[in-house]
Amino acid sequence: MKILLHACCGPCSIYPLAQLRRQGHQVSGYFHNPNIHPFREFKRRLAAMREFADRQKLDMIYDDDYGLREYLRQVVNREEERCRICYAMRLAEVARLAVAEGYEAFSTTLLYSRYQNHGEIRRQGDELAARHNLTFYYEDFRCGWQEGIGQAIAMGLYRQPYCGCIYSEQERYDKKMRKKKSGISVTENQKAAAETGEGQESGTE
Repeated sequence: MKILLHACCGPCSIYPLAQLRRQGHQVSGYFHNPNIHPFREFKRRLAAMREFADRQKLDMIYDDDYGLREYLRQVVNREEERCRICYAMRLAEVARLAVAEGYEAFSTTLLYSRYQNHGEIRRQGDELAARHNLTFYYEDFRCGWQEGIGQAIAMGLYRQPYCGCIYSEQERYDKKMRKKKSGISVTENQKAAAETGEGQESGTE
């Protein structure tokens, strides 16, 4: 199957790409992530994606325009819905491009993350697929979580410590917010998880 794979970042692409290729699919990637903040972080993740794609000889389409303004326009005063909105923005664009470029199916590396809402991603993907006469390729790539982390470390790829948006950045680094959200202080286990890649979007988010 000819699949256009939305790539949120290089490290999260490692396992999904390998798995899809093992199954015999023809895969191309699309980097479209208007949520990423700040600009330097966006550029760093884009560079890591290019590095990984070059190594893997993965054909890529890059949206290298910084789309934060549009993302913020969509989520302002709807912060509690921001993940759903973020999925919608990215999946709608990859579905549109899949149709325009003649792909049979589309998917996303967000399905690799233990921290994303797979049910919501799948629901949106299936709706877009029906609308555009495509297939949304769903697979639970989370089983390859540790494999992806290990390979990202071995490759020396930049592994970001938070999902991407300004809200997730604050949640990652603002100890008061993390304590309020969890109801407890950061434990030694949580610190260890962060150090080993758990809780990052690169083996991530």
